[in-house]
Order: sequence, then C-alpha cells, then structure tokens
Amino acid sequence: MSSSEFPTPAGVSIAHPDRIYVDGAWVAPAGGGAIDVVSPNSEEVVARVAEGSEADMDAAVAAARRAFDSGRWSDLAPAERADFLRRMAKRLRAREPELAAAWTAQVGGLASFAPILVGGGTHSLDAMAALAESFEFERVAESKVAGFAVVRREPVGVVAAIAPWNAPYSIMTGKVAPALLAGCTVVMKPSPETPLEAYIIAEVADAIGLPPGVLNLVCAHREASDYLVRNPDVDKVSFTGSTVAGKRIASVCGERIARCTLELGGKSAVIVLDDFPTEAAAKLLTGTITVMSGQVCAMLSRAIVPRARHDELADAIAGEMAKVRIGPSEDMATQMGPLAMKRQLERVEAYIETGKAEGADLVCGGGRLSHMNRGYFLEPTLFANVDNRSTIAQEEIFGPVLSLIPCEDDEDAVRIANDTNYGLNGSVLTNDADAAYGIAKRMRAGGFGQNGMKADFGLPFGGYKQSGIGREGGVEGLLNYCETKTVLLDAAPAALR
Repeated sequence: MSSSEFPTPAGVSIAHPDRIYVDGAWVAPAGGGAIDVVSPNSEEVVARVAEGSEADMDAAVAAARRAFDSGRWSDLAPAERADFLRRMAKRLRAREPELAAAWTAQVGGLASFAPILVGGGTHSLDAMAALAESFEFERVAESKVAGFAVVRREPVGVVAAIAPWNAPYSIMTGKVAPALLAGCTVVMKPSPETPLEAYIIAEVADAIGLPPGVLNLVCAHREASDYLVRNPDVDKVSFTGSTVAGKRIASVCGERIARCTLELGGKSAVIVLDDFPTEAAAKLLTGTITVMSGQVCAMLSRAIVPRARHDELADAIAGEMAKVRIGPSEDMATQMGPLAMKRQLERVEAYIETGKAEGADLVCGGGRLSHMNRGYFLEPTLFANVDNRSTIAQEEIFGPVLSLIPCEDDEDAVRIANDTNYGLNGSVLTNDADAAYGIAKRMRAGGFGQNGMKADFGLPFGGYKQSGIGREGGVEGLLNYCETKTVLLDAAPAALR
C-alpha cells in the first residue's frame, strides 16, 4: 500500500502511519500488512497503520537490546534521563488536541472528557521526571561483613510495554515514563484498536533526539504480540488488559523467570451506608457506571446496598439512567458514547442475557438505541436483586451494567465485596470519614475511594488477587522497572567519598 492509503482521523497528523519505528528510524514492516481502525460512532475505517510481524518484533527487541547493552541510555545520570522526559512532555502537551481527537475517533471516548484524560497522561511524564531528584538510585548502607556497602537500583533491561484500547495514551505513558527514567529501553506495543497515540509518542521521541533503540514501536495483532512476550531478550513485560491475557503472559514470563507487571481486570464493589442519601447515591452510581461507557478496569460495577433501601435505590438509579444523554462522542453535550467496538457490544449484550437467565431483575436498559442505526450504542443497564454468586456479579463485563446487591448489614457488605476473584478497586458512600477508613482497611483491593471511583496515578495503582501483579505510578511504579543490587566493598570508592 502507498502512504496515501493510510488515512488518519480529522485533527490527527501522523507522519508515517505506514511504518514502524525501530532503532531510531521509520521503516516499512517486514510483512507489508496494515491494521484498520474502525470508528464505533460510524462503523467506518478512520485510520490505518502498519501491521508488525514476528520479524518486526525481533528487530525492535534487538534494537532495544543493543541500546541497553551499549549503556548509551542506562549510563546517563538520572537527571539527564529526566530531562528527556520533560522534553517529551513539552512536545506531547503541544499535541494534546491531536491525542484527544485520536481517542474520540478510535474508541468513541467523549470529546468533553478527552482533554482531561490526555492531560493526565502527559503529566505522568513530568511527575516521573520529578522523582529523579528524590529517588534513591544508589544509597550507602551499613554492613557487618564489609567496610563499605552500597544498595543500587539498576534498570531491569528491555521492556515490552503493552497497552489496552480503553485509555491508550495515559496507560502507555504510565509505562514508558518509569521505564525510561529507570534506564530501561522499550518496545511499545499498543492495542491494534488504538495505535495512534503510540505513533505520536514515537514521533516526539524521534524529534527530541532520544538515542536510537531506546524507544521502539510495533503495532500488531495477538500472534505477533505473543511472540514479543516470548522473546528471551525481553527482560520485563508491562501489560495492562484482561485477566485472561494476563494469565498467559504470567505463564510465559514464569517459564524464564522474566519480570512482569500486570494490571488486569476488576469487579469492584461500592458499599452504600445508611447515612448517604438515596438521590445522591443514585446520581453518583449512574455517573460512574457511564464513564467511558463502563469500559474502565476499576469500574464500580457492584453496588452493595442495605436490603431495606434496595428497592428505593433501584428506582432512583433507574430514574437517573433514564436521563443520561447517549449519542455521538464528538457531541460535547453527550454524556455516554458508544462501546468501543462491535465485539465489545456483543460481549456486553451476552452478559445482559445471562443476567436475565440467571434470575436477576432487569430494572432498566439492556438494549441498543432504536433511533440510532449506526454505531455501537447501548443503554445504561441496571440489574437489581443480584446474587453475588451469579455470573454478572463475578465476571468483568466492561460495559455500562450495574449490579445492585442487597446486604444485611455492614459486616455482610464487606463480606460480599471481598467475595470475588478480583481486587482492583473499592469504594463506600458515606459522609463519615472514620467509617470509610474502617471499611477501606477491610476491603481486599489495591485502591479505595470514599464516595466514588477515585484514582491518583501519581500514587501506586494496581490490584490484589486476579487483578494483577505489581503497581504502576509513583515510587512503587518506578521500583517495578529496577533490579536491586547489593555491593560490598573493602572501602568507599572515590565516586562515593
């Protein structure tokens, strides 16, 4: 295909969509294939990019390996690496309108929310750069067996950074920033549904003169991605996505004891306490389940409520869901856009049918919009009287489907919240901070917020149980890209006197 056959969405300018970025150069993919990106608003192709093959993955990893082993990146002082991150952030900030337009075009993210999401992704580069000043890459320690001891934090090596389609820019920068600051080299593998953000990141890296091989980009489908994970020269895999895929990656990494960070699925619970007003709870729960059309790993998709208040809460939530304005994601007045792709729409519909078949009460929603004959639009959906052992209460739906689960008391609510294979997020609706903290300590989840779905990506983010391994964000996120080395010497070296 010629470069003219590789369109990009309006407002997005990609210089080389027909190429991959390897060893500091934009090169044609070995197989010559292409990946089409389909708009969930129109069901039309809005972008096309080069499709990488196994040979391309080998080339990218080899380039990252050479760049790492040469020391031309890892031997730089942390402050120098941090300066590159700041320069990347500056250029990316100038391209945030493009990044926002790309997200809206590829997965139907709301144009009204896109600048906020994109801005957070750029901020992660600056936030990680700031850690260079305080993070102890090297510290002197006391030793009973040596005259001088040093504990060093050294880069883990070559990193495969694999991002999903729901928040592709912020999740990819959340991997690239700590990896580069630590001194690692990176192969970016974006989702084939959302490749454009990674292209912009690569273009910026190229523009600021990041050394060749330090940051590479290959977009591919599942087979080549699996091949990347199995490459013995990949020292660490950083993956965000489904638990099913995460289990596969963990098993592959386990075979050769490669490092991995896995940020996976969730079935997070929000507990409603008696002091929280019904109207306020209904507004908050509706406003949460419709964020990104419910396609959020940390989504509060199980609402655990006192049995005596169950019916009134169900009625109030249904009333709020009826008010949600569903429409094209480019419309600034839209409150919920489409699901990201046809297969995701069909997946959510299948779960809705399962919920009905297993005896939950479908209070509202559950269907496509009859007046919209194009796009992957679905009504926000509420199930009431849900048994926590049921499929819709135990499996991640990844759509605007809320399950209302009755409980007997606060103790029962915490038991139900923890009765899941997941443990990514949690919340409690209460105006009592002491009560909120008490429940936070008892809920088995990596994150917790009072009165809503909350996250601060400058702080550690990740989950318990099948929601993942490791953390991203903050100091803990940087540590995941480091190996720890203990050095025992007879005396202090000149560099540390």
